[in-house]
Amino acid sequence: MPTHQDAPDADRPASRRPGAPRRVAKHRSSRRSFTRRTQLIGLTAALAAAAGTTAVGLTSDAVGSQASGTTGLSPSQAGALSSARVERRDLGSRDASRIDLSLTSTKQAQATKLAQQRAARLAANATLTQRRALALAAAKAASARKAAAQARALAAAKAAAIAKAAAAPKIVLPTTGYHLTARFNQAGGRWAHNHTGLDFAAPMGTPVRSVMAGEVIQADFEGAYGRQVKVRHADGTVTSYSHMSEFDVSVGDHVEAGSQVGAIGMTGNTTGPHVHFEVLPGGGAPIDPEPWLREHGLNP
Repeated sequence: MPTHQDAPDADRPASRRPGAPRRVAKHRSSRRSFTRRTQLIGLTAALAAAAGTTAVGLTSDAVGSQASGTTGLSPSQAGALSSARVERRDLGSRDASRIDLSLTSTKQAQATKLAQQRAARLAANATLTQRRALALAAAKAASARKAAAQARALAAAKAAAIAKAAAAPKIVLPTTGYHLTARFNQAGGRWAHNHTGLDFAAPMGTPVRSVMAGEVIQADFEGAYGRQVKVRHADGTVTSYSHMSEFDVSVGDHVEAGSQVGAIGMTGNTTGPHVHFEVLPGGGAPIDPEPWLREHGLNP
């Protein structure tokens, strides 16, 4: 049961109960805090409108969202905050456009560089192909010129050979620098029978030549005739060369008029260096060589 001293407390007004002054002080503190926040919002909006920075705009946006349901912003502060938001959005759009333009320019520059490199490679390949084609054409032209020159040289050599053969004498004397020491049918103690040819005396080693073109049918040592060569000519006539010191042909060789068949010597039955020359029509008995040589245009 309450005492007499407790009763007055129950009859006291609520505002005067213990702890009431603290609640009144708390409400006053809340009002002061709200007033300060409102002033802070207004100051932030003004700063955002004046500076136009993204950081201030973000702070104003955050604070404004808290104050949007209140009546703490004046119309000028709200307009400044809206202007700051619009300017911030425009700045963001312009920055994004600049980035897009920068990327586009970079891509275009890279594409242009790649196109230039590709064009340079194509031009280099075209130049190389052209050079190869020119080199191949030059090589073909040089080969054709070489072949034509070889053909001309061959034709010239053939013509020269024909001309030489045509200009070559048809008949020559059997040696040079000579003097006759014995004639046909001449008698003497050196022969068992009368002499069968002409003796052309000349220094040792003087060349002995075939009087006409023909084929060598003998090249051998023939007893008293010594080293002897016989040549058969186109009309069947055989000419004989004896007493030579050497052979310069072999059986089966083809010789021209003036070709060397041996050299003046003293082999066989002889008293001095000379060549014993005989003419044997059809390879038979010898005839006088002097009229035969004259018939062919020579005067021994």
